[in-house]
Amino acid sequence: MKPLTRVLAVLELLQAHGQVSGADIAARLEVDVRTVRRYIATLEEMGIPVLAERGRAGGYALVAGFKLPPMMFSEDEALALAVGLLGARSLGLDRAAPAVASAQAKLERTMPAPLRERARAVAETVQLDFRHATSGAGNAALGILSVAARGRQRVHIGYVDAAGAVSQRDIDPYGLAYHGGGWYAVAWCHLRADLRSFRLDRIASLAPLSQRFDRPPGFDVMAYLVRSVALLPRAVAIEVLLKTTLERAQAQFFDTIGVFEQVDDGVLMHNQSDDIDWFARQLAALPFGFEIRKPAQLRDAVRACAQNLLAQL
Repeated sequence: MKPLTRVLAVLELLQAHGQVSGADIAARLEVDVRTVRRYIATLEEMGIPVLAERGRAGGYALVAGFKLPPMMFSEDEALALAVGLLGARSLGLDRAAPAVASAQAKLERTMPAPLRERARAVAETVQLDFRHATSGAGNAALGILSVAARGRQRVHIGYVDAAGAVSQRDIDPYGLAYHGGGWYAVAWCHLRADLRSFRLDRIASLAPLSQRFDRPPGFDVMAYLVRSVALLPRAVAIEVLLKTTLERAQAQFFDTIGVFEQVDDGVLMHNQSDDIDWFARQLAALPFGFEIRKPAQLRDAVRACAQNLLAQL
């Protein structure tokens, strides 16, 4: 099956730039020049007239007069699209490069000069911080599951766990979220008879089913995901009373560090950790008091951290 998305991206580049070299197209789509030639051949098979000029200054161009229907954007729409396309490259979606190149070319082709320059400025000068991105998502999985979640349609998936074992499950997808550098689906799992979060990069296969489901009213996908990630079982269970307000406590930590519970004498934080020394350093940096409820070895770790700091004076 030919990669139609990339072929259409080539068409948009030709529409936007007139004549484009094979090397430039290859760089934009992250493919080799031989592959670009195959894409050009596919366009010709589709009846789209492409001229090829050889030589150092040569390249590919559409026959004069061939145009696609235009689209119109306001300034705010153009800015939103430019920033969105910039983020799409870093959100872990496969085949992002050709899709982004195609969309950018459409924007540039249809915009008046001032808007075109603004979109180019965003693409060339704005940077987004996605350093914590860890796992990707297939375009197909994201598309199928989002449609199923909207239509309240059950889906059958083959899911690969952390150990590499594959299980077959029917799930009712409540929604999807990008969190902590990865894409997740939050769904009712009929195999486990409970709510679960599924990493999209671990979904090996999926197929929509005919059954429908009812989503709980007001269900917050992101809130559930944050809580479930924070409470994943780890080496040590920690409980600390933070002697401050809930708002101030949450402002001092990233949201997946644990679950915060307002109590009479402060905020109780529940955490699961694999590195007790690291957690001790987080407590040592707090601008308010705290009381370690468990485990006892966390007290020793905080004490050692304090002694190390005193030794630096």
